[in-house]
Amino acid sequence: MLVIDAALPLPEPQTEYEAQAINFCQQWLSGQSHFQLQTSGSTGTPKIITLTRDQMQASARLTAETFQLQPGDQALCCLNVNYIAGVMMLVRTLECGLRTFVMEPSSDPLPKDVSLDFAAFVPLQLQHLLEQASESLPQLNQMKALIIGGAAVSQSLHAALQVIQAPVYATYGMTETVSHIAVRCLNGPEQSDYFQALPGVALGLDERDCLHITAAASNFERIQTNDVVEMQDGGRFRMLGRADHIINSGGIKIQLEEVERWVEPIVQAYYPGKRFFAWGFPDERLGQALTLVIEAESLAPEQNQELLRQLKNQLPAYKSPRSLRTVHAFQHTPTEKVDKRATVQGLPTE
Repeated sequence: MLVIDAALPLPEPQTEYEAQAINFCQQWLSGQSHFQLQTSGSTGTPKIITLTRDQMQASARLTAETFQLQPGDQALCCLNVNYIAGVMMLVRTLECGLRTFVMEPSSDPLPKDVSLDFAAFVPLQLQHLLEQASESLPQLNQMKALIIGGAAVSQSLHAALQVIQAPVYATYGMTETVSHIAVRCLNGPEQSDYFQALPGVALGLDERDCLHITAAASNFERIQTNDVVEMQDGGRFRMLGRADHIINSGGIKIQLEEVERWVEPIVQAYYPGKRFFAWGFPDERLGQALTLVIEAESLAPEQNQELLRQLKNQLPAYKSPRSLRTVHAFQHTPTEKVDKRATVQGLPTE
């Protein structure tokens, strides 16, 4: 396990992954002014983006202020250090005087017998930790804050994480905004369905109701997203889905993320604990047929038909899935996000 302490010289790496983390830290400490990072590719073609040192410092300071991080606090970096979420944990360490435990990304990321003040996870990691709550809760509960990013938090994970006493936040951001620019609390009395923009972040909507962002972390340039949101005053917004995740089925436009929220309680009754997503498959009659893709071994055909009947009875007719597809394992990006497009491309044509 690699431990990077801002108050001490950098340690010698023991693995190739640790060497990647140390290499970035050396570049940062040398005063390097520009850094090239690759986007994850979860919502489009991966691309290289150049970020300035000033942008990354602004983001690190904003995170430290938001979660009241102090010099000497102990943090966990268990996200890929070749992408923005992991890189920014290293920047926060060096800029904010933290002591950070760097773990190679895995589903079981907590170092043993370590007291932590701050950590960032993807949903799959936190889900795994809560499945072994008797071991992980003592460490999770003592933190100042836990943040979750990289993918939406499902209703089942949201319910499960209520046992955590420390505040848990979903984050919103991307490589172009140098990590998160908004957070929403997921547990305790402050929990909300709405993200709150962090101080100094200006938000707006384009003609598609897609969010655009201007902040110090974006170098005060407007970043236009494809995320359809419902805006409120005071920098609050609720995610509805991505504009490129809207399908046209029989002339009806359907937001896939909205369908996922509606169907989750029903799907979980038949496939408990299993991940799934909605997708539009080519269809001669409808153009695109709304389909659920489930990460599981398939149920008996009659049980799947019963699930489809339940969905049809409880959803508007035009937003009811036409079929179910199961896949043994979802494909992932290097940042552990579900790669929906790659997953469906691996499915046989029906």
